[in-house]
Amino acid sequence: MNEIICPKCKKTFKVDEAGFADILKQVRDHQFEEELANRLSQAVELAEANIKNSSQKEIAKKDKQLTELKAKSDTELAEKLAKKEVEIAEMKSKIQNAEIGKKLEVSIAVKEIEKERDDLANDLKIKKTETELLEKSIKEQFTNELTVKDATIKMRDDEIDRLKDFKQKLSTKMVGETLEQHCEIEFSKLRATAFQNAYFEKDNDSKGGTKGDYIYKETEADNEIISIMFEMKNENDETATKKKNEDFFAKLDKDRKEKNCEYAVLVSLLESDNELYNTGIVDVSHKFEKMYVVRPQFFIPIITLLRNAAMNSLKYKAELNLMRNQNIDITNFEESVDEFRKGFAYNYNLASKKFTTAIAEIDKTISHLNKTKEALLSSENNLRLANNKADDLTIKKLTRGNPTMKEKFDELSKKSK
Repeated sequence: MNEIICPKCKKTFKVDEAGFADILKQVRDHQFEEELANRLSQAVELAEANIKNSSQKEIAKKDKQLTELKAKSDTELAEKLAKKEVEIAEMKSKIQNAEIGKKLEVSIAVKEIEKERDDLANDLKIKKTETELLEKSIKEQFTNELTVKDATIKMRDDEIDRLKDFKQKLSTKMVGETLEQHCEIEFSKLRATAFQNAYFEKDNDSKGGTKGDYIYKETEADNEIISIMFEMKNENDETATKKKNEDFFAKLDKDRKEKNCEYAVLVSLLESDNELYNTGIVDVSHKFEKMYVVRPQFFIPIITLLRNAAMNSLKYKAELNLMRNQNIDITNFEESVDEFRKGFAYNYNLASKKFTTAIAEIDKTISHLNKTKEALLSSENNLRLANNKADDLTIKKLTRGNPTMKEKFDELSKKSK
């Protein structure tokens, strides 16, 4: 027996060999083949459809995954791109800020440098202007001084040439007389204003054998303020016998003393190349008392200087006379002061002695009180010791070594009990 399973109901049938052979024959039949072909075709189509569905699902799944991956990739890329763009923007901002800061720093530095440059340029310009002004001022001053000096030199040269030409035409005596006239004219110009109480005349008294040229005197309230003996000396440059100023000092001093004048003045044009005398006023008192040598242009100034000095001296003399008139009163005052000083010294010495005695007595009293204090302190110490001894006193100590007193005190103790 053979078992056959139904392909539709899946039941098992038992057939004999004849039936099995018949079935097998049927199976092998053309119809069965067509059926089989159809079923195979359907199975193939179904398999293809299943494969196609499966492929489509897989493709859809893959497409979905691809889309998701693409979307995710696009998102990540977009985020990264955005992040990069932010970073790029930040970097650009930082770069721009840094550039702006650098530009600002550079601008500030440039401005400071330009300011320093401008300040230096202004300072240089100011210094240059000041230098130019100073140079111009110095040049102008130098030019003016040079012009003045040139004019002065020219004027002096002209004056020297004029004097030389003038002196060449005169004799030696005439030149001297001309200098005297010059001084007299100069004095006369100021007599009415500056020298109203002055006497200025030629010395015509030749009792002593010689005489000066002019005598100047000035008085006030019948008191002589000042007196000056003048001698004017000059000589022609062409004169063979040249003389010096010192040659006339002795004669001038003699004339001063004979005419009782206080000062002697030599107005001289001698030694024109001597720098000492060309200074103007020269004091020669170290050779002759109260004597001066002056050039003609200092004739009036020497009178003014000596006159002012005499006025001051007159003032001091008046004050000295006043002090002399008060000398008696001053002497009496000094005597009174001396008497007061002596009396005060006596009283001071007496008071000082008494004060010293009182101090000594006080010292003695202090010493006595100190001794009394020490004695009292010693007594206090002895009293303290006695008190301590009294505190330490007991019956036992009193009866120690005395049997009689001990018995008496023992009896009293028994009776009291």
